[in-house]
Formats: sequence, structure tokens, C-alpha cells
Amino acid sequence: MERLAAFLRARGDVKALKVNTQLHTAAVASISGIDLVEIRAELDAILRDIEASRDAARAWKGRLPGGIVVRGEGDETIVERESCDTAPHFWTWREFQWPLKAIGIEPASVPEWKALAWSAGVCGVVGLAGFIAQRLTLLSHPWLVTLYSVAIIAGGWDAALETWNNLKKAELDFHFLMLAVAAGAASIGAWSEAALLLFLFSGSGAMEEFALHRTQSEVNSLLKSAPKEATLVLPDGTERVVPVEAVKIGDRILVHAGESFAADGQVLKGSSASDESSLTGESHPVDKEVGSPVFSGSLNLWGAVEIEVQRLPAESTLQKIIRLIQTAQKLKAPSERFTDKFGGRYTAVVFALGFTMFLVWWWGMGLPAFADEAGRPSAFYRAMTVLVVASPCALVLSIPAAILAAIACGARHGILFRGGAAIEKLSQIGVVALDKTGTLTTGELSVEACESFPPGHEPRILELAVALEGKSKHPVARAIQRHGVSKAVRKSDVSEFESLTGKGLRGKVDGVECILGRRELFQAGPWKEFFESMPPVDADYNEVWVISDRVVGRLLLRDEIRKESAATLKRLRDAGIRTVMLTGDRRHAADLVAKELGIDEVRSGLSPEQKVEAVTELSKAGAKVAMVGDGVNDAPCLAAAFVSVAMGARASDSALEQAEIVLMNDRIENFSTAYQLSKAARRVIRQNLVVSLGTIMVMVVVSIAGVIPLSLGVFAHEGSTVVVCLNGLRLLFFGVKRES
Repeated sequence: MERLAAFLRARGDVKALKVNTQLHTAAVASISGIDLVEIRAELDAILRDIEASRDAARAWKGRLPGGIVVRGEGDETIVERESCDTAPHFWTWREFQWPLKAIGIEPASVPEWKALAWSAGVCGVVGLAGFIAQRLTLLSHPWLVTLYSVAIIAGGWDAALETWNNLKKAELDFHFLMLAVAAGAASIGAWSEAALLLFLFSGSGAMEEFALHRTQSEVNSLLKSAPKEATLVLPDGTERVVPVEAVKIGDRILVHAGESFAADGQVLKGSSASDESSLTGESHPVDKEVGSPVFSGSLNLWGAVEIEVQRLPAESTLQKIIRLIQTAQKLKAPSERFTDKFGGRYTAVVFALGFTMFLVWWWGMGLPAFADEAGRPSAFYRAMTVLVVASPCALVLSIPAAILAAIACGARHGILFRGGAAIEKLSQIGVVALDKTGTLTTGELSVEACESFPPGHEPRILELAVALEGKSKHPVARAIQRHGVSKAVRKSDVSEFESLTGKGLRGKVDGVECILGRRELFQAGPWKEFFESMPPVDADYNEVWVISDRVVGRLLLRDEIRKESAATLKRLRDAGIRTVMLTGDRRHAADLVAKELGIDEVRSGLSPEQKVEAVTELSKAGAKVAMVGDGVNDAPCLAAAFVSVAMGARASDSALEQAEIVLMNDRIENFSTAYQLSKAARRVIRQNLVVSLGTIMVMVVVSIAGVIPLSLGVFAHEGSTVVVCLNGLRLLFFGVKRES
């Protein structure tokens, strides 16, 4: 802490530091712009030391010389300058991953679920040995007590630490309840029941931690795939290996076969294919050629390519996914928040119930207080049984077990749920509204036809178009370039190139004057009569005309409909969900797509404000609306919808910010997969609540009636806890059937 304070005192531009030991992130606050690369380098050694002793760092708080205040908020430690109350409102926080995690090094400590499993194992083995020795009278009473004590200490160690931390905060939970019951059972000689209780309790705790560990491993696998270095291509053509933090927008990076792309960018030279499965769930290699986008963390499979950096590594697709998953793990579902609220109060009520029944059995029914007599269990023994069966362990674990497993399953399928609320809400929708371009269609134009007038000169028309469009970055240019590569078109020299803003391009191709552009470019010149005689193309096509001194022709381009869209929409309709298209495109073009896909309703020619009005109108009609979009213009209606869904890592930042669910691989069929997973998670949650609440109610009734022993109550209580954990883990291990 003193070293962090010294850093803060030395850097006047940094106002505060924040270290999160759970999510493994750090953040710096400032008012003006700062050099984050330089600051990360300065903090590197300090954060590495915090990695080795993060528990001590989290626990420390107080004041340090120089007006530095250290305070804790949950898993975060904040080191800040003393200031007025309004100053923090002007700070800008910049977050980054801890160094050791960022380079893929895991902490040396044993995962918590393994430690709990060892504790449960020791408790079970030693407790079983004591039980056998007791049954066969192999050991004297002191030795039996010793064996059972070892088992109880092993099984209750973690619960004791958790209880101590809660008691310091004046809080009670079911850990305290379990320890109290175990201690009570031991005090009246029920050693085997006490050991059995803590064995099952620690075993179910290990299962819960294992579920959390498997979910966290999704994030760790992404962190490990993050590249650490990049080969920078300098202006003079030389190469230099640098840390990824030193890469800037506009830099050129050389990526060899077998290496990961260090940043999001666009291919400038070469061709290859990339493995994007870690980012999007896409199992097949994705071809990359000049102009193709590449994403940080994806693997270059073959061939060296040179890319131009378009996003800083800290703001790359990979880092966005990591932050989305980390945020999702912290956000709780409504039903999960409900169980959290009554946890402490419920524990107090259970204690009150146990004490009341103890008095009823002792004073009201005349049972012995603590010692069993003539086969009659004591009032205290029965009270311990009530405390065990009424404990809310299974109830508390029933929802997070399913939510965490569903988040992990979705991430593995390229579906990111931003918290449990998104999982619960998606299963309730009755209408799905979809944008057209980039959602139902690919958002990328493709060349459908090349025509010449008179016919016979199509290869020359394509050659001229490819040559001129090679100087442009427009989406039409990218489509023509891709088509040219697929047709192996000869590359021609272009001179005297000129861009006619908003209309087209002009230049000399192999010394021949050539003009490329929209129909409007030629309708006022010598070609006016020719174009007046040409009928317009269908509404869903774009046309690009090419004219030189020898040939006239055009290319017809079209935004391709995703081949999976029709089947996906049919599955949604079969599930009783109404489909609506909201698009800014012309009516005729929208109707053609809707007819081909079988969409229930089309609303075309909409502005962003009108899209919001449409979503609001659909919601007022009584249906819960999910909105699926990808562009900046979709962000407002995403915010207005009951559930917001963004199409892929390629979506705009504003759309991603509003989205509760992200379909990472631009596969529209994953929306129905997400819906299916949401329905499955909700079913599991209901099943878990029935099992946990049903077990509590039935066992409380029979324990008050005095017809079950403590050992059977232990089995019923911990058995229900194991059942809800395993039921939740079904989503993690088996997931949902992937739609194809």
C-alpha cells in the first residue's frame, strides 16, 4: 500500500488507483489524458507483488502520509488523494488487466474447490473410520472422540473461517447454522451425525466452487489466448518485436502462421485463415484476404499476413468479451437477489424455531432436556434436527448454480449473457424485433452479376471496376475487390485517380480514361439518353456503372440474406414468438426480404426515433419485446426493449453497451439457441426451488413430529443441496443442442 501511495504522490496526473483482487483488474483515475502504457509499466512490479499477497492487500485500509487514503469496497482496494466530495465526479477511470493474468500466468495457489474437496475427503475417510471402529468396538471412547474431532475440524474448517468473517460484520448465514448444529450434536454425544453433517456440507461446498471455477475458466482461457507481443513493421520496412501495450492505431503488424493476432485490424497484405472459435464459437476456419477484418486473440492458421491496427489491444474484441463475461458473473438475476435478501433473517428465524421447539419438547411435552432416556431422544437432539432440515443451503444455492452454469454454457457457444437477469428475461419474450441490415442479412455486399452493353465485354468491365475500386475503402469497393480475387482478375495500373465525392471514381486504367459510379453521375451528360432507356434495377440491388472509351457495363450488388435466418425465424414462430422487422430500408426491399424469410410484420423506412416508437408500441400491446440489432442507429431501440441483443463482436460500441445479450459470431441462429438455453435455465431454477423448498417444508414437518433421527435429517438436507448443484451443473456440462 505504501508503494501504491508513493506512486500516487509522484504522479500528479493520477488521482486514484483501484485494485480488484477477485476480477484481477486495476484502474487509474484522472481528469486529463494520461499515458496508460507508461503508467502500466510503472505499476507492473507493484501489482506483481499484490498478486503474491492479494489477501493482505485487500484487508488493509487507513491513512498514509501525504494525504493518501486507502479504503476497501468488497474485493476492491481504492488508494486515492484526499479531496472534496465533488472531485471524484470529474474523474475518468481507465481499467486494465493485472499483469500476471494478462500474460496468462495463474496464481500458484490451489483452486478453492480442490481445497474443499480435500477437506471433505479427509472428513469422510476419518469419520467413516470412526463409525466403523465405533460399531465394531475396536477403539476406546477417547480414541473415537479424537477420530471424530479430526473429521469435524477438517469438514468444518472452511465454514468456520467464513463464519468468523461474517461475525466480524455482525452477519449470520447458514455456515454458522451448520457449525452450531455440529457442535450441538457433538455436545450430546452424536459424534457420527456431526461428522456426517460436515462431510456432506463441505462436499456440497466443493461442488459449488467447482461450478464457479468452471465458469471462471471460460475467462481464463480467453486471457491465455491474448497475445503478449507483436511484430511491428516500421516505415523503413524493418521489423521489431514490441509488447502489445506499445501498439497504436494505424501501426502495421506482421503475423506469422501459428501466431495470434495482437489487435483488431484489417489485412493489408497476404492471405490466410483464422481460428476464431475462442471468440465466437465458430468451429470452422474463417478465410482472410486483403480487406478482411481480423480480431485480437484469434489464431492465424497459415500464411504470413500484414495487418493495419484499427483498435488498441486494450479495446479489442477479446478484451470486450472478457469484460462482458466478468460483468455477467457479478450481475445477479432478480430471483437470486431475492434469495440473498432473506438469507440472514431466515437464519435467525430458524434459530428461533429450534429454540422454541426445544422449550415445547422440554417444558410442554416433558422430554429430557439434553440426555436421551429409555429410547426417548432429548429435546435438544430434536431441536438440532429441526435446525438441520430447516437450513436454507439448497435454497441459497439453487439459483446461482443454474445461472453460473448457463453463463458458462452460453460463452462456450458464442452467446454472452450480461448477468442472470438477461437469462431470466429472455425466456419471457413474446415478440422479437429484428433489424434487417447486418442482422437478417450479412451487412456485406456481394457482386451478383456483371453486365456489358453490348454483351461480351464482361471480363473487361470487371477488370476496370477492380482497378478503380482498389483505391477506395467503401463497402462497395470491398465487395468488388473480393469478387475480383475470386475471379482471379488481372491487376491493372491506375493513374490520375480522382474521387468524385458521393458519386464515383475517375482515373486512367492502363492509360485508358475510365469512370465508375452511380447512375445519377451519368444522367446529366452525354449518356443521358442511354440511361433513360435503361430500366431501373430491383429495389434490393445496388448498381455500379463503368464507362470507358470502348466499353459500357455495370455490376449488380446485393446484401446477402443470412442463410440461417429463415430456419431461425421458423423455430421462433414454432415457439409462439411473433417476428417483426424494423428497418430504415425502402419498403420494396424490406418486403422482398420479409417474404423470403416469412416474417410476420414489416415496418420499413424507419428513423432511429421511429424504431424506438415501434418497440414502445409493441410493448404497450402487452408483449415483452426482444430487440436484435448491430448498428449505432439500433442502440436507442435496444435500450427501449425488454431484452436487448447485439449481433456479434463486430457490432458498434454503442450497440454493445446497450445489449444484455451478445451473439459473438454473427450467427442469427444463436438467438434461438440463446432462447432455448434461457428456457432451460428457467426450468432448472424452478426445479431447484421445488426440490429445496419442498425438502425444507416436508422435513421440518416430520422433524417437529419427531419421527426422523438427526442422521436422516442430515442426509435429506445435504442430499437436496447436492441435487440442486448437480441439476444446475447439467447446463454447464450438457448445455443445449446447437442449431445448425
